[in-house]
Amino acid sequence: MQHVTVVGHPLIQHKLTLMRDKHCSTKGFRELHNEIGMLLCYEITRDLPLEPIDIETPMMAMKAPIMAGKKLVFAPILRGGIGFLEGMLELVPSARVAHVGLYRDPQSHVAVEYYFKAPENLADRLVIVMNTTLATGGTAIAAVDRLKEHGAQMLRFLCLLAAPEGIEKFHAHHPDVGIWTAAIDERLDQAGFILPGLGDAGDRLYGSK
Repeated sequence: MQHVTVVGHPLIQHKLTLMRDKHCSTKGFRELHNEIGMLLCYEITRDLPLEPIDIETPMMAMKAPIMAGKKLVFAPILRGGIGFLEGMLELVPSARVAHVGLYRDPQSHVAVEYYFKAPENLADRLVIVMNTTLATGGTAIAAVDRLKEHGAQMLRFLCLLAAPEGIEKFHAHHPDVGIWTAAIDERLDQAGFILPGLGDAGDRLYGSK
């Protein structure tokens, strides 16, 4: 699929399999989510621009590369996207954070917003939107809509699992936003959950069921 990067690194695939297992504990699921987030962060930031600066090592002066431009913004969609945040901030501790509170209405599958808070000057920053899954696509579309309304122009979407239906719908609305995922699963069930999937990620992250 165009503008979709499936990260097939063996460590990511191994950890994802452990997460999918219904016997994985809440603690284990949370730790694995965080670890995969850190590994995916390497991939989604692989092409960030660099610029040379002058520094002095203990041995001599030199020009060395450093990331160019303004700080990144990580935009987790509550609740699932928070599972990525700690690991990604370990890699990029200077990143700003936007919080996008959305839930999917269980009957209509329409995304309902309940909280939004983002840094200023999004237009000058790369915004990485995160959610555990891209299922029906409605929540991801609503999150990107809101961030674009707030000025974001450079966006990428990060998830553990995506469904073909969700990818198609998301790119019908936001063809300019690339997707990075660990796997594309078979399909959605009638309730809008990914099959074979990993269940309700928010409930598994926080033990709310």
